[in-house]
Amino acid sequence: MKYSDALKKSELLVQKMTVEEKISQLLYNSPAIERLGINEYNWWNEALHGVARAGTATVFPQAIGLAASFDTELLHQVADAISTEARAKYNQSVKYGDRDIYKGLTFWSPNVNIFRDPRWGRGQETFGEDPFLTAEMGCSFIKGLQGEGDFLKSTACAKHFAVHSGPEGIRHGFDAQASEKDIRETYLPAFEFAVKKAGVMGIMGAYNRTNGQPCCAHTHLMQDILFDEWGFKGYYVSDCGAISDIYANHHYTASHTESAAVALKRGCDLNCGEIYRQLIDAYEEDMITEEEIDAAAQRVFAIRFMLGEFENERPYYDIPYSKLDCEEHKALNLQMARESLVLLKNENGFLPLSPEKISSIAAVGPNVLSTTALEGNYHGRASEYITVADGIRRVFGSSQVNVAEGSKLAHEKLNDWDGFGNMRSTGVAAAAASEVTVLCLGLDRTIEGEEGCSLDIADYCEKGDKKTLFLPKTQQRLAEEVCKNCENVIVVVMAGSQIDVGETVRKHAKAIIQAWYPGGVGGLAIAELIAGKYSPSGRLPLTFYYGDAPLPDFTDYSMKGRTYRFIETEPLYPFGYGLSYTSFEYSGARAEAKDGNTVMHVTVKNTGKVPGAETVQVYAKYTDSRCVTPNCQLCGIRKVFLEPGESREVEIETDGYWLKAVNNEGKRIEPDGEIILYVGGHQPDPLSEKLSGSKCISVKLR
Repeated sequence: MKYSDALKKSELLVQKMTVEEKISQLLYNSPAIERLGINEYNWWNEALHGVARAGTATVFPQAIGLAASFDTELLHQVADAISTEARAKYNQSVKYGDRDIYKGLTFWSPNVNIFRDPRWGRGQETFGEDPFLTAEMGCSFIKGLQGEGDFLKSTACAKHFAVHSGPEGIRHGFDAQASEKDIRETYLPAFEFAVKKAGVMGIMGAYNRTNGQPCCAHTHLMQDILFDEWGFKGYYVSDCGAISDIYANHHYTASHTESAAVALKRGCDLNCGEIYRQLIDAYEEDMITEEEIDAAAQRVFAIRFMLGEFENERPYYDIPYSKLDCEEHKALNLQMARESLVLLKNENGFLPLSPEKISSIAAVGPNVLSTTALEGNYHGRASEYITVADGIRRVFGSSQVNVAEGSKLAHEKLNDWDGFGNMRSTGVAAAAASEVTVLCLGLDRTIEGEEGCSLDIADYCEKGDKKTLFLPKTQQRLAEEVCKNCENVIVVVMAGSQIDVGETVRKHAKAIIQAWYPGGVGGLAIAELIAGKYSPSGRLPLTFYYGDAPLPDFTDYSMKGRTYRFIETEPLYPFGYGLSYTSFEYSGARAEAKDGNTVMHVTVKNTGKVPGAETVQVYAKYTDSRCVTPNCQLCGIRKVFLEPGESREVEIETDGYWLKAVNNEGKRIEPDGEIILYVGGHQPDPLSEKLSGSKCISVKLR
């Protein structure tokens, strides 16, 4: 059903309502209107990396891990599987009269904010630090979630609009100050593509202010850009409690009633919270008109019509309950987990290991038995979890496997009567008794995540944000002692952000794997990578800094010195970097114009001895531009699987949008000088070339 047709149907329905009834439908927990055949509906649902908070569902890798795959086609399949499970759940919820929270089809995902600072706890929910990668992955996810049938399979909602990425502890009253250049060049592109390319049906406003105005009542962001410039057709929803913040924390209005009125007038249709109950007071005090209430009610009901709620026979009604975390989706989950893992170090080809040749292996560390570290935040419940220890037992079954946690994630308690406060000696003993140790370190959502959902640990994190890029001290001590007592150490870091394991561990470890929060079957994917069941192809979707690197102030939203695009020092590991078990050769690069876009053609050959997928990346560099331009800008990605000796010509089309420079007024203009396109398995910087042992090849556009 087209949006225009749904809007006409909703207009007719809304005309039959009283003012009080219309207002009641602008709350996320909308009540039933029985005389009109309208059931109660709870708009709040989550699907960041699987249907969340509603029981059994496939738990795919956390969003930052999905981004590390650089695989838009696979992500589309993942999102389609999520929407299939969403319909399966919805069908049963309706059947049994359960219309509670998290049971609907309006998902408040994906999070397309930019992971601009590695300390941000919610960065794990994003697709990384780059606007192009975020836009591409976001569009694939949105299209997969919403489907391509006559009715929406479910609805996506791009959040948090806009210029939002911490700190968590002050988000309810914080004013993010950003230049128009940074806003247009970095913070808005993913939202723009979500609207224009993916047809996203929902936009969620952020908690904070941006340049003085609350994001759920913002004249420039909402009215000038989203509605007028981009022509957004869908519904706008506040983050949960954000309308209350307008008065209580931003002090932008004189009352909650005025906050409700100003948010509605500027285009916020739906309130996740309770403040819109005061719209009746605003109406009676002539702060808003009935026409403005009607417009919002019509937009929210248009979505419900497009989902097929009011059809005699609901669309997708025949998707059965058995699709939840089914074998097909578990297989897809395993494939995505494999592609999400990033091999950061592999000294002298230490990996892969042959299970038949390993006599004993230790699985040590606070995340080795953890299912919480598989899940990340905004998660569902898998029907089966495969931890790292489980995966190693399955893959290295003939070896002696010694398992020990060795430490807690961050808390260490001496003389602990419960007996689990100090376990370092058990972890070191397991490592010392083994030929190889898999040291599983990192964090989980109890440490990094959303304000109010994570613990405060005085010397490590606050309100979900990290205070340091190093490991918690108790893990650092464990890691260093394991390295002293075991020669062959493989470090696996499970975290939603970057962690520097420290120079001692970095130098001693034979291999380092960044595993993110790898999903319900993530432990198996990790073990298979170690054993060489497949060749790794994941790439870093964000820059990894040295733990003691000076970072800009967390509250500074200027992009100067941030991310690979504007970094001024050498990082620990660059954006776009990741190793493979095979090697690839690039040749014959050429570029041609096509309908305002640029198409890169390049031949990629697997020159190694094992099959593998290459993550082809295209970057643009500018010379002699009158605008400040990025060091380089990712503008094309493609995953290609090749057998040993096989070669294939790859075609990657780049939207002309990404090849323009952005001036201080935020306008995209043709750069003055040359544009050079680089293509390879990483970005065209000296450190990537040094770490990977390969170079990009280039084509001059002009």
